Amino acid sequence: MLSNIITFVESSELPTEFANFKVYAFTEIGNTKDHLVISLGDLTSNKPILARIHSQCITGESLFSLRCDCRFQLTKSLQQIAKNGSGAIFYLQQEGRGIGLSNKIRAYKLQDEGLDTVEANHQLGFHEDERNYEIVVSMAKHLQIKSVDLMTNNPKKIDALEKMGLTINKRVPILSKSNDYNKKYLSTKAKKLGHLM
Repeated sequence: MLSNIITFVESSELPTEFANFKVYAFTEIGNTKDHLVISLGDLTSNKPILARIHSQCITGESLFSLRCDCRFQLTKSLQQIAKNGSGAIFYLQQEGRGIGLSNKIRAYKLQDEGLDTVEANHQLGFHEDERNYEIVVSMAKHLQIKSVDLMTNNPKKIDALEKMGLTINKRVPILSKSNDYNKKYLSTKAKKLGHLM
């Protein structure tokens, strides 16, 4: 057991088109959500590890939706880590910024009717971001990761992780590609969620 919030399950090889990664599985206590760390190379170095905290997005990553930039960010992160020769992606089962897959589809319907992503979450009774990063710190400790160069456009993610004790050495931007379907979404992330786009 890692802590009172998460347990380590197992690890295995994860060969991909980018590199032969290693994947670690963890289960969150209380709600049985599964989370992964996809890693490459030595993570126990005293140097900061190139890392990304990434929330699962079935619509974008499995169904190739153009409504968000999640698949692009995940692919880019895997490529960057492969190019770097080491790093880790904390892949969290926190669909739709933590509201879950079904509620995410409900939010999409409200967006179809004119609301932006933040307004849709509020209409459904959620905060604009329901995610919790405490599990990341537990997983990082298990893998002996002491500090990271974090691939993110979200300063609030950095603040949350630092408050929980994970050292962020620097932010590494991920410039997202815009299309006709995600322009408003990306604009809202910048204007209302503070993302550096």
